[in-house]
Amino acid sequence: MASKSRSNFQDFLPLMAEKLGGDGLMGELCNGFQVLMDSDKGVITFESLKKNSALLGLKDLSDEDLHTMLKEGDFDGDGALNQMEFCVLMFRLSPELMEQSYILLEEAFQ
Repeated sequence: MASKSRSNFQDFLPLMAEKLGGDGLMGELCNGFQVLMDSDKGVITFESLKKNSALLGLKDLSDEDLHTMLKEGDFDGDGALNQMEFCVLMFRLSPELMEQSYILLEEAFQ
């Protein structure tokens, strides 16, 4: 995402993870995917993201920001996000949650 959008982004994933636990957080991410996806295609497309992102408080994102989000999360190169790609992207966009994940991973290896 463009730096302008990052500066306005408030990261709620760590708080959600703390309050809901791992399973609850994944459930909420799946709910978010359902809101943003194109119901006919079963994936998040640029059009569905643009149309539905305001429902999740993302109305100020530019078309460029939305294209960048799709590109950043699109691992299989199909131009859309499936549920797994969306969940991974949400974790990657949460610096604090990623840091917590790295710490837990390091502790597991020790």
